[in-house]
Amino acid sequence: MALSNEDLIKMCRQMVYVRKFEEHIEEEFKAGNIPGWCHLGIGQEAIQVACHWALRKDDYYFYDHRNKVMTLIAGTDPKAVMAECFGKKTGICKGKGGEMHIADKSVGNMGNNEIQGANLAISLGTAVASQIRGTDQVTAVFFGDGTTGRGEFHEGLNLAAVWKLPIVYCCANNLYAISTPHREAHAVEDIADLARAYGIPAEVVDGNDAVAVYEAMTRAVQHVRSKKGPYFLEFKTYRWQGHFVGDPAANRPEEEVAYWKARCPIKRMKERLISEGIMSEADFERMSEEVEQEIHELIKYAHESPEPSLEEAVEDVYYGLEVAAR
Repeated sequence: MALSNEDLIKMCRQMVYVRKFEEHIEEEFKAGNIPGWCHLGIGQEAIQVACHWALRKDDYYFYDHRNKVMTLIAGTDPKAVMAECFGKKTGICKGKGGEMHIADKSVGNMGNNEIQGANLAISLGTAVASQIRGTDQVTAVFFGDGTTGRGEFHEGLNLAAVWKLPIVYCCANNLYAISTPHREAHAVEDIADLARAYGIPAEVVDGNDAVAVYEAMTRAVQHVRSKKGPYFLEFKTYRWQGHFVGDPAANRPEEEVAYWKARCPIKRMKERLISEGIMSEADFERMSEEVEQEIHELIKYAHESPEPSLEEAVEDVYYGLEVAAR
């Protein structure tokens, strides 16, 4: 389905939204207001937003550990996401997931696993369930290029291909697995070639072009919904910062970072809309200011939300079982 002008404006706004959300998360983390670690995906907004436009609310999502902004696009209450990042009781996971382990079954977000690559194995379960029930629900799995070096990647793709499971694999190839460059970890330039080796149709996509991402995801979803088996998308993109907030990313050449920042997905979308007369510079600035105010309201809500009680630490540990506190 072609995107209307209104769709393009909304998609642009969502990209600005997730960028600003993460920028403020970084500020709050550095101020000591967010516990644990902090992982950002700044520079990858086209993938984080546009993939969801080709999916339905009843599909299943398995995110990587930069999932906090992706679940916003899936439909999770932004207040609950921000509060979760702060570890507050009002968070979508009652403050137990933090900024990295956000799950929301009501929108199909099946959560993230600390073990990189585990989602490529676990996601087989929802895909098999859809197959058994005879529904046309799609399971979408998001991961980075570093994950493709793990056994779960190969085991998962092989089984999905053999059983013709309804899975769309979404690989954000941002050139680095923590600090290891892609060229030093893989003998192939395109990870899509690894998927093709298992008989899975695969595409290489400009991951900084939101419209290209949407169009490729639409093709992939149509293939999977028609029960033809899995589909693989490799999005070429770049994460502007290191693996986590505080990682200096000293091994990245300055000219490389500058090259990719010049290809910022938000900048490209903005220029496209302005050049096509869909939006003016003033429209974009006004929209950005509105988003900024919305994010400030979320932060205010998170700061004012209560901390979980000590007694709640033993709740929700095992399904259907109670754990005694000591």
